[in-house]
Amino acid sequence: MTDRLPTADSQASPAGDVRDRGELFVLSAGDYQVEVSTLGAIVEALTVGGRDLLVRNPEQGPMQFFRGAVVAPWPNRIGDGAYSWDGQDIQTALTEPERGNALHGLISFQAFTPVDVTADAITLRTELFPSPGYPFHLLLTVHHAVDPDAGLTTTVSARNIGHQDAPYGVCPHPYLVAGPEALDEWTLQVEAGTVLTVTEDRLLPTGTEPIAPGSDFDFGRPRMIGPLFIDHAFTDLGRDEDGLVTATVTAPGGTGVALTAGADCGWLQVHTGDRPEPENNRLGLAVEPMTCPPDAFRSGTDVVRLSPGEDFSASWSIRGW
Repeated sequence: MTDRLPTADSQASPAGDVRDRGELFVLSAGDYQVEVSTLGAIVEALTVGGRDLLVRNPEQGPMQFFRGAVVAPWPNRIGDGAYSWDGQDIQTALTEPERGNALHGLISFQAFTPVDVTADAITLRTELFPSPGYPFHLLLTVHHAVDPDAGLTTTVSARNIGHQDAPYGVCPHPYLVAGPEALDEWTLQVEAGTVLTVTEDRLLPTGTEPIAPGSDFDFGRPRMIGPLFIDHAFTDLGRDEDGLVTATVTAPGGTGVALTAGADCGWLQVHTGDRPEPENNRLGLAVEPMTCPPDAFRSGTDVVRLSPGEDFSASWSIRGW
């Protein structure tokens, strides 16, 4: 079934029913159910057989810690919020002021319009207008579809509807939940050959290092996460014959969740969700397939150049058991 709550301006909706994150759509297929908000095209929840595969946001108020967000037109951080593009020196707002960074793009708190809704899929669209911090004009389309076998697949497409080439990158921001046990007891498996080293204070890149067999970041074979802190991007990812990379997280009780991404996502950010608040600390493992690495708007690494009229799409999927 597809469930749709009233819009915020509906005269029939009492004030107490207005959602702070827009309309909520519930999609289902087989044992899967997905909840999607029109604000940011957020994946609010994904369950299989009633078990949460993602950390949820609070019912009201803003999205917390980018749980379930779609992140564009840049993933992760821009140091100092300053970058250059085709001779333009651009300054965008510092949305991570404690570290002096511009964090996670511009669309996560932007309203999307549903353009097609079925029992098991939804397509939402938003227009990102030029601003001083991103003087480029994009049309972004997010398609969420749930399948009884494949789980949730998301495709994000960007079209440059402006008059100049635009820099672009995208990623999702789900916090995966392997099971009821603590994150330290979960096992992670993902193949990667290189890790992006970062500064301790601002989490900005300092270079790359090969991942040595048996080292902290070697998860080529399933290994318990334990107390290890991870907030790093990985590349040189192991892929199957179809060019897909998969990160699998399992719990001691046998439940688990896997995220798979295509060849357009050459980087994978993994974060253990460490927070100073005990109620939010290490609740889920953020696994973010990215088209470019952190601080790419300054380094230029793997930034997509979108010419006027050009489209770019990236996809990923999440399934659980």
